[in-house]
Amino acid sequence: MKRFMRLVVIAFCCASTLVGCVDGRDSNMDMQAAAELSDEILDSVLKEIQPELRWTHGPTTVGMCDVTRRRVVMTNISAERRGSLLGLVDRYWRKSGYRMTAINNDADFPAIYAKTQSGFEVSLRIGGKGQAFFQVDTPCVQESEVLDSTSRATAPLYEGMELIPRPNIHSDFWSAGASEGVGGRS
Repeated sequence: MKRFMRLVVIAFCCASTLVGCVDGRDSNMDMQAAAELSDEILDSVLKEIQPELRWTHGPTTVGMCDVTRRRVVMTNISAERRGSLLGLVDRYWRKSGYRMTAINNDADFPAIYAKTQSGFEVSLRIGGKGQAFFQVDTPCVQESEVLDSTSRATAPLYEGMELIPRPNIHSDFWSAGASEGVGGRS
């Protein structure tokens, strides 16, 4: 019985040292700060991509203790260029110290997933018509109000529309390839 009580006391002491993080929240950051860091993560990878991709803001979603920021690429990325984009982003994230967590090599809908050293989960997914989606999911942080992103989109914002349209901006580089079809513009 004495041994059991000692284990209970040790367990209680260990748990009480985690009080600042008992509910899984990072006590040093609130949701707005996490959203701003997410914007920096997204902005930095998009600045790294040359030729430039044109993008718009996707919806920001707020959970109980986390935030998700999104960028929707409006540049049409041909099937022939998707691997180049994924490879460029993969190299940049690795160079930035991110740990790759998953790679989806699907021919039509490839994706890569990584995690930053501070626990932010990042992804690049290719969807229909070659539309790329960048996303950052924050770790659990202190609850706060979350404002809209102040990052300046490089494509129309499509405000008031229920859905963001399929990619509709042609790039001589990113849209190039056999899937362009007759006329070469999408």
